[in-house]
Amino acid sequence: MSRLPTPPLLAITDRRQAALPLPDLAEALFAGGLRWLSLREKDLPAAEQAALARTLVERARPWGAVVTLHGDAGLARAAGAGGVHLPDGGDPAAARRILGPDALVGVSAHGVDGLRRAAGADYATVSPVFASASKPGYGPILGVDGLRHCVAAAGLPVLALGGIDAAGASACMAAGAAGVAVMGASMRDPGGLPELLRAVAR
Repeated sequence: MSRLPTPPLLAITDRRQAALPLPDLAEALFAGGLRWLSLREKDLPAAEQAALARTLVERARPWGAVVTLHGDAGLARAAGAGGVHLPDGGDPAAARRILGPDALVGVSAHGVDGLRRAAGADYATVSPVFASASKPGYGPILGVDGLRHCVAAAGLPVLALGGIDAAGASACMAAGAAGVAVMGASMRDPGGLPELLRAVAR
């Protein structure tokens, strides 16, 4: 049984693309129906990441939303985040020992090999499914067929990531993805959230 938040739409932060200061943007997204946000600001010093994560957790609480942190499980714990998202090759078991059994633990993957390394996580993101404005030139592009192959080979829920708009989200869900992760689409245009939420609704 999937432990993913409902609806299964993950918004990943990028303060450089954000239309508003992250706490305000997060609150607007939560008010619009988002229930899962991950802080990904790895260039900030650890203390600043933790402080920002605590603020986001506070903004999320009235909405029953989950805030996770991309990076270090110890930092996620210190910030009171609901889980951690690890890089490809990260150790989900070690993260769970730090964060406890109820934490949401995810891993980045870029193909079937990465998904095998993600064993023990609650989910994995697979990217890039489409060309991404947030990471131009990042690849190789998997496409919907590549995503479908990854989903079939995965032993855990897969979130599609990379260049996903509402139409792409619908295609990814039809290909078997358990959910969708977005960065630029949610940061630059929070007004597009309703379309994304409809696309991931089961």
